[in-house]
Amino acid sequence: MESLNIGIVGYKFMGKAHSNAWMKAPLFFDLPVKPVMKAACGRHEEPLRDFADRWGWEDIETDWKKLVARKDIDIIDIAAPQNMHHDIAVAAARAGKHVFCEKPQAMNYAEAKDMYEEVSKAGVKAYVNHNYRRCPAVMLAKKLIDEGSIGKIYHFLGEYLQSWIVDPNFPLTWHLRKETAAYGPHGDLGSHMIDLARFLVGEITSICGMTRQFISERPMPDEVASGTFKAAVKSNEMGKVGVEDAALMTVGFENDAVGCINTTRFAPGRKNYNHFEIYGDRGAIVFNFERMNELQYFSMDDPEYAQGFRTILATEPVHAYIESWWPPGHIIGYEHEFVHGVVDFLKAIDGNTETWPNFYDGMKCMKVIEAGLEAAEKGKRIDL
Repeated sequence: MESLNIGIVGYKFMGKAHSNAWMKAPLFFDLPVKPVMKAACGRHEEPLRDFADRWGWEDIETDWKKLVARKDIDIIDIAAPQNMHHDIAVAAARAGKHVFCEKPQAMNYAEAKDMYEEVSKAGVKAYVNHNYRRCPAVMLAKKLIDEGSIGKIYHFLGEYLQSWIVDPNFPLTWHLRKETAAYGPHGDLGSHMIDLARFLVGEITSICGMTRQFISERPMPDEVASGTFKAAVKSNEMGKVGVEDAALMTVGFENDAVGCINTTRFAPGRKNYNHFEIYGDRGAIVFNFERMNELQYFSMDDPEYAQGFRTILATEPVHAYIESWWPPGHIIGYEHEFVHGVVDFLKAIDGNTETWPNFYDGMKCMKVIEAGLEAAEKGKRIDL
């Protein structure tokens, strides 16, 4: 079996999630190629070495440019903050490496467009990790929509709610700085919801927006000890929050459906509440990631005396990906979507087929994100 060597940039939250996926994919799925966890890259050598040893990476690098230049690397996995995505992806494409990239794809539409053009020119495969597409229940929603089970779509209601920065003493990590994140939940959480809206409903053609910042200053973090949801304060020094804390968009779709996308990290009680509702003229679908193995489905075709939302547990082998996991009724979790992404990515490389969502999808998503912020700042509708 042919092997493909992986080099990963980033070793914290997403670095762990991606590492687990590369490790588990060949154990549960029959793959045409074998992924080899060749080298991990990060700025701080000691914690990087601990990460590499724990997760099975053979080697380390502290300079991503050296990683990309290595002859023994076939795939560059970008699990670093988004201000690094563009430069790493472009360098990787020019070096003939395939790219597995975290979302949001870039800091803005111009960067995303350049990334798309560079990977297209190089002829390499490029995947952007909107992992929620690969929940079996979401894939079931896609199937029901595509086969016309809910009919003509009228409404998409999406909300992605978290609560991890409600405490004003949570430090100013890179996620809260404009120079490293570009956006707050509008880009971080909103990119997922926009991708799901495009995947399930269609292209977004118009946007109105609103944003709010609730906390303007936060204590500075210990950069080495801080991660996404758990962070350490470095000192009493304060820094300015550079991004929004909440964002709301109303959107119009190419197929005349209307939608609302609401994102915040200030929703106490909501840990990772990625929730959408889709309504058509023949039925409806409801998904909540906090119950990720379930899909709520309502059909107007049911007799009136039996109508109501039914709960479908998407853990039977007939559902996407499940056959390779556990017996029916044994649920899967967050990390499994990353495995599914790795599996499909490796198959696309081996078969020279298109991967999805790809850098075109990521570019289209960034256009909506950018337009949403512009609509909020200008207080007017933006047509795409």
